[in-house]
Parts: sequence; structure tokens; C-alpha cells
Amino acid sequence: MNSSYPSPEIMAAFAADPIICGIIQNGQPLPSSRSEDVYFKLLSSIVSQQLSTKVAAVIFKRFKELFPEEYPHPELVLAAPDELLRSAGLSFQKIGYVRNVAVFASEGNLQHATINAMEDEVLIEHLTQIKGVGRWTVEMLLMFALERPDIFPVDDLGIQNAMKRHYGIDAAGKALRLQMQQIAENWRPYRTIASKYLWQSLDNMPK
Repeated sequence: MNSSYPSPEIMAAFAADPIICGIIQNGQPLPSSRSEDVYFKLLSSIVSQQLSTKVAAVIFKRFKELFPEEYPHPELVLAAPDELLRSAGLSFQKIGYVRNVAVFASEGNLQHATINAMEDEVLIEHLTQIKGVGRWTVEMLLMFALERPDIFPVDDLGIQNAMKRHYGIDAAGKALRLQMQQIAENWRPYRTIASKYLWQSLDNMPK
């Protein structure tokens, strides 16, 4: 997996914000997380919802092991009985969500070429049609699997905590999000990179 520091050109874009510059300069190179398998990444995100990273990894491993070659092809997911999926540790709600993703994929809606051609907000709208897939989940997909450069997940708890700490923000709710968005305007068009370094500063990078 390749890792890289932001280029001088990208660092120049952050020049108006010495705080984020310092966080990046004190951080580690960012590993590449690019993946063309949007379907698989969405399944992983669904399974991981509201779980710690460690527990999510265990359950997703068990889920994969239910299928030949540890790959949950859509038709196999749809054919799997509830009891089998429950045995991996999935709740009934998540079983429903996983099947929703499998149906969406089986209808040809998750082809990488199609997904990759969509603008960020169009793609968010496209994927949040799936019940169980919210904006945050798609933002993670955009930032990690697709490595889109300018995503800012304002509702992410880790980003909120990092910005409160580093920028001395003492607000909550709508006021907090507004201050975060104003600060993040200085990071365009590389808000994804800034966000990843904020997570890293808390040792809280999503997987």
C-alpha cells in the first residue's frame, strides 16, 4: 500500500491555515485506500455501523467466511437465510441493509465506471437511495475507496472532536458545524486530506 505526504502544491493550498499545516507536518504519510469494488466497501461500511473498529473487523470477517472464496456476491447474499447471516453477528436490521445493497448491486447500480463518473453530490444522492446507507457512509466511500480530494464530513464525531481540540471551538450542534465549515473553506480543494490528518491526530482514522 503506497503512502504519501501532501505535495508542495497541496501544502500551498493550506497556507492560510497554520493550524492544519502544523497538524499535517507532524503527521504520518497517508496510505492509499483506493478500491474499485464499491459494492464490497459498502457492505463493509454497513456491517461497521455503530461498532468499534475491532468488533466491526471481527464481524465482517465472519460475514465474508460464510461465502465461497470469502466474497459475498449479491446473489449469494440474497439467497442466504437469516439464521446464517445472524451467525456472523449481524443484527436483523443490518441483514436488511446488507440485502438492500445486494439488490442495488444486482440491478447494475454499483458498477465502478458508472460510480466513478458521478460528481460527489450526485453520487451521494445515488447511493443514499439504498435504505441503510446515509450521507456519512457515502462520504467515507468517497474519501477512502474513491479518494475524492474535496470531501468534508462535517457530521463525523472524530472530525468534530479534532477540530474542537485543535481550533479551540466551544460550540455544539448547528453552531459547531457552521464554525467547522467556515474553517474548512480554507482547505478547498483538498478537504479530504485535511480531514484524514485530523483523524490521524486523534489516532482515530476510519478503516
